[in-house]
This record gives sequence, C-alpha cells and structure tokens, in this order.
Amino acid sequence: MTEAPEATRRPPGTPCWSSLMVHGLGTTEAFYTDLFGWEYEPGPQPFGPYVRALLDGQEVAGIGEMPPDRHLPVAWTTYFATDDADSTAETIRSCGGTVAVGPLDAGAAGRLAICSDPLGAIFGLWQAEEQIGTRQPGVPGTPVWNELVTQDTSTVGKFYEHVFGHEAETHGTASADFDYVTLLLDGRPVAAVHGVGRSLPHDRGPHWMTYFEVEDADTATALVRRLGGRVVQPPREGLAGRVATVTDPEGAVFTLLESRPGNGH
Repeated sequence: MTEAPEATRRPPGTPCWSSLMVHGLGTTEAFYTDLFGWEYEPGPQPFGPYVRALLDGQEVAGIGEMPPDRHLPVAWTTYFATDDADSTAETIRSCGGTVAVGPLDAGAAGRLAICSDPLGAIFGLWQAEEQIGTRQPGVPGTPVWNELVTQDTSTVGKFYEHVFGHEAETHGTASADFDYVTLLLDGRPVAAVHGVGRSLPHDRGPHWMTYFEVEDADTATALVRRLGGRVVQPPREGLAGRVATVTDPEGAVFTLLESRPGNGH
C-alpha cells in the first residue's frame, strides 16, 4: 500500500474510521461477514490481533481482539481525522477531555489516540499515513453516520466545536422531547449530538453511535437476531431514514440505517 495522496484524506474533524475491540475475533468476523458481506485482511497489530474489514476490496472498518486478561466493554469507536494527533490531543486535554491512549504510531498506517469527552464518551483520533480510513462510504455494509448519544447537547457540544472546529446547527428549540445538534464542517454535516436526558442507557453512559448502511432495515434486523445478536430498538422512522438499534453477539451496539434516496447522511 502506498501513502495516500492529500486529496483523499478526510478533512480534520471528520469521522473517518470505525473500530471494534472484542474478545473473540473469529466469531465476530463471522457475524459481520454474514450481516454485511465483509472480508478481512491483517491490519497493524501494535496491541494484538487486528483485521481490516473489506467490501469489494476496499477498507471499511477494523476489528481487534483484546488480550485475554482485559475485560473492557465491547463497543464501536468512532475515529476523527486530524492532521496532527499530538496537537489535537493537547487541545482535548485543555478543553476538559481525557487522552487515555497515545498518541502513538500504528505501524506505517498512521498515528492514533483514544480519548474521551468531558462526560466520558470515548472516541479516537486518526492521523492518516498509509491508511486513510473508510474508503467506500455510502454503500450497504459501510459506516455512514456517527452520532453522540449523551445527556444534553449544550454540555459537550462546545467541546467538539473547540477541538475539531465544528459548527453547530440546532434543530428547533432544545426540549426534553427533542435535543439534537448537527455538527458541520464548511457547511457540510459530518456528525451529530443527540441529547436524551434521563433516557441515556445506564449500562453505557454517553457514547458515540456508529450507523451502518443497509438495503432494508427490517430484513437486516431479522438477520442480526438469527446470527445471535440482539435488537435494542426495532426498526422505526428516524431523521435520515428507517433505523434499528442492535448489538452483535458480544454486545457491541450499533445502528442499522436504511437511508432515504438523496439523504445527505
């Protein structure tokens, strides 16, 4: 693999990669192959076994295996592009966030850090070198949207604006029923913050949710159940299309999105 040209790199502050750390790599690979049609190739392994998921030969996501003695929650992590992981990490610290891992090199692929915002939602930084991130967004089986689920948008919205330069677009007047902010870069939606108040799941706390494109949310949800996953919220109409919230067999939560034609997400 050659170094990616600048034109293909994601603008800083754009979600660029989704990665999952699990206890059983082989069984998780099989689940996502059956669900999304993924194939795999070895990825950088500074922390242990790690594979890149591919669709039509293009990288779409990553899955790694935790050491046997680590008992961390299994969750998808959203990575944001940065031109300088070290500088962005310092900004995160100065804005009240935490840098838990790194910044450190992931072989020749790039430089990364694992961080959390002031309320504890975990996310990653990715400074691309050879590996730019998801190369085939917008087709079934790929990550297409990232949304922070937290107590309320006002608490952490400013944090992401300061760290990544996002512009916040509020949808109506925030209320107990609907508290939603779209994060923009140069006028283009790149992510969102959804305040859910007391409806925040106690077992997960604030977290970044990864949305995966599917052709049919109802069919994909039924398949998740047959493959040993769980349905957290059955298919319903969302802002961007028909959505369902599910888990894989190890409990990693993600959302299936059947987009409306022409939707920007």
